[in-house]
Amino acid sequence: MNLANLKPHFSVEKAHKAQLQLSKHIIFEDRLPKEIRYVAGVDVAYAGTLAISSVVILNYDSLDFVEAQTAICKVAFPYVPTLLSFRELPPTLKCIRKLKTQLDVLLVDGQGFAHPYRCGFASHLGVVLNKPTVGVAKSKLVGEVEPFGNRDFAYLWHEGKVIGAALRASVGKILYVSVGHMVSLGTAIKIVRHCTRHSGVPEPLKMAHEIATQKRNKIVSRHSDEYKT
Repeated sequence: MNLANLKPHFSVEKAHKAQLQLSKHIIFEDRLPKEIRYVAGVDVAYAGTLAISSVVILNYDSLDFVEAQTAICKVAFPYVPTLLSFRELPPTLKCIRKLKTQLDVLLVDGQGFAHPYRCGFASHLGVVLNKPTVGVAKSKLVGEVEPFGNRDFAYLWHEGKVIGAALRASVGKILYVSVGHMVSLGTAIKIVRHCTRHSGVPEPLKMAHEIATQKRNKIVSRHSDEYKT
């Protein structure tokens, strides 16, 4: 089964089974270079039947801009809760293939292991790419967060096991961090903490979102009659 290209006629049940199958391939250990040089962020926006993906690469230490790419393609999978990866994977892969810079770790706007079927977009993408990925979500799908205590993070538990963590950003926002692929949860938390500045959103994801939104707005303005709601 080609897990990167499931078609809309696949049932929800079959897609969930595919997620469970894919989750078995997630690596929860650090497979990062000794020195992380480039961190990337990816986001997807929508304009009618079009998906607009943006990927941004920053210097890890300084968080200075290095490269950005965008890609547009037809939406190939309907919106179904818990199946976001099947909808966003095609435009994201198309976008990442354009990159000239070799990323070391990729932050994904979505869940990783902290998913009802243990394979959110961050994990699906990481396994398909064979790259380290981290899930960074604004809300949780499953689980309960333990007390923070005197830490800036607290583990997220579900069915008796840790599936991720809630990270309190400097502006008071809560980010839900989970392993995508080829990175430990502890390292994932450190990376997200390092990349998060004043807005409460990791800089690579913030920039990717801004670029995808700008591209979407241009498309909408050119086709206002078709896309207006």
